Amino acid sequence: MKRLFFALLLTVVFTGITSAQGVRRKPQAYEYGQVIINNSSSSAGLAPVTFDHWIHRSKFTCRLCHVDIGFAMKAGVTGIRAADNMKGLYCGTCHNGKYEHQGKKVFEACSRDFSREDGKRCEKCHYKGRNPRKEQDFLKFAERMPKERFGNGINWEKAEDLGYIKPIDYLEGISVKRKPLPVQKDFAIGSAVEGLPDTIFSHKKHTVWNGCEVCHPDIFVGVKRGSNKYSMQDVFEGKYCGVCHVSVAFPLTDCQRCHIKPVQ
Repeated sequence: MKRLFFALLLTVVFTGITSAQGVRRKPQAYEYGQVIINNSSSSAGLAPVTFDHWIHRSKFTCRLCHVDIGFAMKAGVTGIRAADNMKGLYCGTCHNGKYEHQGKKVFEACSRDFSREDGKRCEKCHYKGRNPRKEQDFLKFAERMPKERFGNGINWEKAEDLGYIKPIDYLEGISVKRKPLPVQKDFAIGSAVEGLPDTIFSHKKHTVWNGCEVCHPDIFVGVKRGSNKYSMQDVFEGKYCGVCHVSVAFPLTDCQRCHIKPVQ
């Protein structure tokens, strides 16, 4: 009975979040993690930028982009402009026409020398509605990745662990070389709901993608276990674990990814 009540409670909570965020339907797998950037595109007569996390996540760590390059963790906060990209900031860090990834030169995002023929290049980022080519690119990429039930259907943790992807965590001239810190052991976070397994949190799994800097101190202020007091409602609202796990990382609907400690 208690488990049924908890399941119904989750349904109500997730419905509330969906309504509050204005989401009218479940995103398609290729759409999960998309961010629409429209700081100045519309005023310049361009479609907003549609940023796909999956493409970049397959190549770079979260820490590299959100710490070294400086993208904020919340959509719309960074305030990216074409002028910034031209100066080699934000998207322009890699999309400068010079940087190479796996032997291929990355296209230049924004340029002062613009011609009519460059319109197709702009449409790689600035587009509205569906983009069949990107959908096909995602399906081709995802078909060889370890599967997951929710989000975009890819188990990114397993893909990295098996070597299917090797995210870059350092860019010459951008990143600072750091001495690796000792990683804490996995630990349990007690569940407030009777009958629900405790959460097992793994620093090792998170540091692969985030290092320490993505989470501390902006998301979790203290580094001592138990110094941050939070609830599942906070997480549902996009705080703490919810900063990533309601938008890009596997979603909160996948309870069993976290609540895995056997009930005593």
